[in-house]
Amino acid sequence: MNKQATFTRMQDGTLEEWQIIAAAHYEAFTHTADTFIQLLKTLESHTLGFACDQLQHALMAGTLARRAGASDEHIVIALCHDIAKSINVPNHGAIAAEMMKPYISEDSYHVIYNHQAFQGEYYYQYLGAPTDLRLQWKDESWYPLACKLVDEWDAPAFDPDFAVDSLESFIPLMRKIFHDKPVALG
Repeated sequence: MNKQATFTRMQDGTLEEWQIIAAAHYEAFTHTADTFIQLLKTLESHTLGFACDQLQHALMAGTLARRAGASDEHIVIALCHDIAKSINVPNHGAIAAEMMKPYISEDSYHVIYNHQAFQGEYYYQYLGAPTDLRLQWKDESWYPLACKLVDEWDAPAFDPDFAVDSLESFIPLMRKIFHDKPVALG
């Protein structure tokens, strides 16, 4: 049987109990890629009014990034940029960015976090919102990557008939990026 802490209030924990908890947390890190893969699979049941389901969209964005010669990290963020739509659509970028933060660069984090504002260039006029929100970040180091993600991999990725690379073909990259030793724990 797995050891567990017995305290009922954090302030009552002992060194031994916190070591048990830390070991369990580190074990959980080995399942991050699997969790992300499962979340991607759930996107197949979400169309959200688009011509294709959100898994097809994710696979197409990832495929476009791969075919453009993007780095492994950029392919994975293209693939996973909307992964949190399976949890909550309105702030999916912020949720996805926080989920990926321990594993991706600071620039990629900001790209995922803000990608919806960059998309606004294409449709915010239909919602009564400004279409130039991306310009507030034009001097940021991550601005060109955000433009590339949205303009080249995300915005054109809604074709249900596009021959995408399989989810299985992306799994090795996901395991490489979402590895068991996160860069940052907080």
